[in-house]
Amino acid sequence: RVQLVESGGGSAQTGGALTLSCVAFDFNMRDACMAWFRQIPGKEREGIATVDSYGTILYAESVMGRATISKDNAENVLTLQMATLKPEDTAIYYCAAAQDSACPYSDHIPRGFYEGMDYWGEGMLVTVCS
Repeated sequence: RVQLVESGGGSAQTGGALTLSCVAFDFNMRDACMAWFRQIPGKEREGIATVDSYGTILYAESVMGRATISKDNAENVLTLQMATLKPEDTAIYYCAAAQDSACPYSDHIPRGFYEGMDYWGEGMLVTVCS
C-alpha cells in the first residue's frame, strides 16, 4: 500500500531554517502531483508548495520566497526547505500525493486544493519559537 513517511519536524527559532522530507513507498513520484500542506488547529489545511510531473512549482503567498520544494525521482523523496521562519509557520506539516492532473493549472494554489490529494503522510509538528 502507498505510504508517505515524513521526517524533519520539530522546533526551530524565528529566523532559522528547517528541512522537511517525505519518502514515498509503493508510489512513483515521477509521474505524480506532490505537495506540502500545513494546518493550524481550527483552520483549513493550506497547500503551501506543489510540484507536478513536469517540475512546475507553485508556492502559497504565505511562504513565497522562503520555501523551496524539490523532488528526487530516483530516490522517491520530496523535500521542503524553509528559511526565515516565523512564529506563524507553526503548524502540522503534511506531505501529500495524487495523480498529476490534481496539481493546479494556474498561478496559485487554490483553497480546498487538499480535497484533490489521494495520499497523505501522518503529519509532523513544526514549532517556531520567538
